[in-house]
Amino acid sequence: MNSPYRALTADLSVSPQLQPADMRAVADAGFKSLIINRPDGEGGAEQPLSADVLEAARAAGLQARYQPVVSGAITAADVAEFGRLLHELPGPVLAFCRSGGRCTQLFQLAQEAERNQAQG
Repeated sequence: MNSPYRALTADLSVSPQLQPADMRAVADAGFKSLIINRPDGEGGAEQPLSADVLEAARAAGLQARYQPVVSGAITAADVAEFGRLLHELPGPVLAFCRSGGRCTQLFQLAQEAERNQAQG
C-alpha cells in the first residue's frame, strides 16, 4: 500500500488517497472493509474513479462503500451515514479521502452525535 494509514481506534483507520492497486495490501494488512469519502473527480484526472477502487476492493475480499463527502461542507446526513457504515461494516475499517482529515472529522462528529444521543 503506497499511502500510510493512521489508526483512530482498533476498528477504524484513515488514509490519504488509495489506488485500485492498493486494495490487496489493504486486505493483507487485516482490514475487512473500506469506505471511500472522496468524491470522484475532486483531485482531477489522476484520481482513480471510485467504481475502480470498489471493484478492486471487492476482488481483494473487502466490503466496500462509496460515501462521497465534500471537503469543508460536511452535513449532519454525512455524519449519520458514516456512523451507520461503521456499525454495519465488519471491522477493522479503513476510510480514505484526499488526506485522511475528512474521514477523521466524520468519525469525530459521529462519535459526538452518538454520545449526545446516548445522553438523551
